[in-house]
This record gives sequence, C-alpha cells and structure tokens, in this order.
Amino acid sequence: MDASDSATIAVPGPSGPWRRIKREWFLAIAVLTCAIFVLSGDVIFASLGNYLTLGLVFVWLFAVVIGSALGVVRHAEAISRRLGEPYGTLVLTLSITAIEVMSITAVMLHGENNPTLLRDTMFSVVMILMGGTIGLSLLLGALRHREQSINLQGANAYLGVIVPLAVLSMVLPDFTSTTDGPTLSLVQQIMLGTIAGGLYFTFLLIQTGRHRSYFTQPDAVERAEEQASGALPLHFGLLLAYIVPVVLLVEQLARPIDYVIETLGAPHMVGGVMVAILVATPEGIGGIKAALRNELQTSVNVFLGGVLATIGLTVPIMLVLAHMLGLDLILGLQSSNLVLLMLMLAVSVITFSSGRTNLLQGAVHLLLFGAFLILLFEG
Repeated sequence: MDASDSATIAVPGPSGPWRRIKREWFLAIAVLTCAIFVLSGDVIFASLGNYLTLGLVFVWLFAVVIGSALGVVRHAEAISRRLGEPYGTLVLTLSITAIEVMSITAVMLHGENNPTLLRDTMFSVVMILMGGTIGLSLLLGALRHREQSINLQGANAYLGVIVPLAVLSMVLPDFTSTTDGPTLSLVQQIMLGTIAGGLYFTFLLIQTGRHRSYFTQPDAVERAEEQASGALPLHFGLLLAYIVPVVLLVEQLARPIDYVIETLGAPHMVGGVMVAILVATPEGIGGIKAALRNELQTSVNVFLGGVLATIGLTVPIMLVLAHMLGLDLILGLQSSNLVLLMLMLAVSVITFSSGRTNLLQGAVHLLLFGAFLILLFEG
C-alpha cells in the first residue's frame, strides 16, 4: 500500500451524527422563526394593513408551520418502519391531532370569537382528505398501476365509525330543538363527546389488537424489512422537537388569519380551511407517496385515520376546552355544505365497497373536492 492509498483511507467521511444534523436543517429555520416572532411579533403584525406585508407574513408563517409538520411526518414514518403498522400510522395520527387541537384553540382565542371554526375545520378535513387527497391518490395510483387493492375490512371499519360520527357532529345539531340554531345543549355535548371518544378508542382496540390484519395491504409480498436510520428514541425526540415550533407559530399564524376574516371580509370558513390544510398536507404527502408505491392500504389508513381522529379525538377535546374557556360552538352545517358532506360520505362508502379501485373513482372524489372549493366562495 503506497502513501497515496494511506492518505485516501485516512480521510474520514461525514459522520452519522453530522449527517443527521444536516438532514434537520429546517428545524433551525423553525427555531429562528419562533425567536423572531416571540421577540418582535407585535412590531411585525402592526404592519398587516399593508397587503404586501400581510402576504409575506402569512406565507412565511404558513410555510414554516407546514415544514415543521412535515418534519413530524418524516419521523413518524421512521417510527412506523420500526414499530410496524398500525402503530406507526397511529403515532402520526395522534401527532397531527395535537397540531389540529392547538391550531383551532389558537385561532378561536384570537380576535373575535369564531364559534364555527371547529365545524368548519371538521368539514374541511373531510372534504380535503376524503375528496382531494384520496381522489389524487386513486387517480395517480391508477395511472401508474391501473388497479389497486385495499383491505375491504379495514376500509369498512373506518367508514363504519366515520359516517355516524360525522352525522352526529355536523348534521344532528341542525335538527335538535333544545337550543336555538345548529348548536347542542350541555347534555347533548356530553353525549356527543362520550360517543366520539368511546367509538374512537374502541376502534383503536380493533386496530391494534386482534384485528390488526384488517389494516395491512392484502396482496403484500414478503420483503426485507426496511430499517429506519437512527435510534427509535431519537426519532421520538425529533418528532416532539418539530411539534414545538408548530405550537408556538400557529398562535402567531392566527393573527393574519383573523385579519383576513375580520378586516378584509373573507368567508369565515377560510379559517377552518387553513387549519385543515395544516392538518391534511403532511398526511396527504405521505398517503399519495404510498399510493404511488402501490401500497394503497397505507394511504387509506392515513387519510381515513386522519378524518376519524379529527372527529373522534378533536371533537371531545374541543368540547371540553370550549366549556372551560367559555367559547361558543356552532356545529351544524348549513345548506350546500350539508349536501356536500352527505354526498362525500355516500361516495366514499361506494368507492370502498369492493377491494379494488380504479381511475374513475379517483376522478369522482377529485371533482367533489373541486365543488367544495367553488362553493367555499360561491355557496
């Protein structure tokens, strides 16, 4: 071995810890953004009357919150590869639910009380996940793989809980007579929270217990298990580290959202749509990537699991917080939105009534999502 060979061998490559630090570069941006808005937020928000400033601040905060949420998803996926399904998907779902609850609470506590925010967020999550992301996954998956298979029992288990909870949460309040308007009395809220939480945790017993096989890809082939780089505690720690900027910045993001709604006269549902996008974007990216890999069952677990967690977990938590903080809640949907909800639930039941999906089903879901976007401003 000559001297040049020795010199070559002596040069060390990037160490494992250094490579991990480089991969987490966005966390530094999130922390820096938190510091800027905590220290100088009042000065920045004083200029929201300038449309350019308003746009820049909103895009800045929204991008950092989305980026942090994507960091949560990345480490949840690493945990999923270590723990296996459905536990990995459950970690992701619970993390996103925490982000959702914090976002709703932050927006409701800023500016004027927005009693429809919980309802608007729930409805928007249903339309985005069950319409837009499921539709895009089915469409792209069909274009690449023609037909894809899902576990029929798993999809039916999700829909069997989502449909009654959606109707109880967003339709029933329109028809109760104890209170004025599409609201629920305290006893009815307790009933709804108990049913939602009870059904969700019963579902978890099925998903993580004796019926775990319902939520696995039916035609999966044996393959060498992919190992995530990094220890499991490291991924849990980084997942929590990415959630912290979301907690801090979503409160700041509530201020430009309130300004757009209260000062510029945008539809009140815009607030719910923004929160829903924060929730759905990380799940949507992961689910669409799974569909392209021909793992549509993973997409179903992510999308329908996100909808179920929004209603089954977010609703009871927000009912308790609203009672503690003295916030009003209007839950019942009105007019065109009520029709869209019922149509989306019916179409989803039909789509997942067999174990195979194709391009047509994706197109139907996407077109319903398009109708939701149009009626958001022209309803």
